[in-house]
Amino acid sequence: MNDERLTIRLAHSPDPDDVFMWWPLFEEAGHPAPMDTARFRFEPHRVDIERLNALAPEGRFEITAMSCANYPSVQDRYLLTACGSSMGDGYGPRVVARHPMAIESLREGPVIAIPGERTSAFAALSLCLGRGAFRYVSVPFDQILPALDAGEFDAGLIIHEGQLTFEDHALHLIVDLGQWWRSRTGLPLPLGMNAIRRDLDALGGPGTIAHLARILEQSVRYAMEHREESIRRVLPWARGMGGELAAKFVDLYVNRWTLDFGEQGLAAVRLFLTQTAQIGLTPALGAMEPIAASHTAADSGYAASR
Repeated sequence: MNDERLTIRLAHSPDPDDVFMWWPLFEEAGHPAPMDTARFRFEPHRVDIERLNALAPEGRFEITAMSCANYPSVQDRYLLTACGSSMGDGYGPRVVARHPMAIESLREGPVIAIPGERTSAFAALSLCLGRGAFRYVSVPFDQILPALDAGEFDAGLIIHEGQLTFEDHALHLIVDLGQWWRSRTGLPLPLGMNAIRRDLDALGGPGTIAHLARILEQSVRYAMEHREESIRRVLPWARGMGGELAAKFVDLYVNRWTLDFGEQGLAAVRLFLTQTAQIGLTPALGAMEPIAASHTAADSGYAASR
């Protein structure tokens, strides 16, 4: 029997928060997806976020994760969804160092290991210190802490689980960029975003994009409502984190902002990308109206409790 469903290639990072959000959409070992995916068949593509940033201009994936800072470069090809974002609510990427130092010292001396020039973490650091005001080298995110341990760098910009484990490496926190951004703006720091290709209404018929946005929101909601199973699903992708630490990491970045970042989240995205454009780091942001699902984060008891 032919499968006449429209295949949607959904690309996301192999990180616990992304796996948590989207596992309900995927078939596994011949078993149907836990969620009803209507006329769509979702195909997972798990790729490091900096690689996804590099691939986004090609439009290879119908739905893709990307760094917020990467969106202006592909805004002609993709639409942001209000669902599926990662917001640092008073926390975020951190600069850590082998020795204590003042923030101002980051402009003067150490080469900082960063997880990629397209990442929101690098954009936030550039806003904090000034574009071109510090030296850096791009290093795969999961190699930054080992490189610091080995003495290859004196400072590193860490993302993902490194935000929770850097103290195990006897490293010192120099600045938490999520805290810095909130103290400056009163807003959460937009980090990872989710985007749908603009041509899908033409390919799948009118209303396809809106339908997909609803299904994405339903997937995040399903994962939240089946939290124990969702945490179990992320453990193979947790890079050595135990269940407790993996759950803590997920709670940082799958919460009320993830279901629908709302007006405050939208304000944060617009301000962040306006400021990165002002320093010449990203192209100017055009008109931006994220695709929202029919439900909002306020509808979820889980969201309100996190």
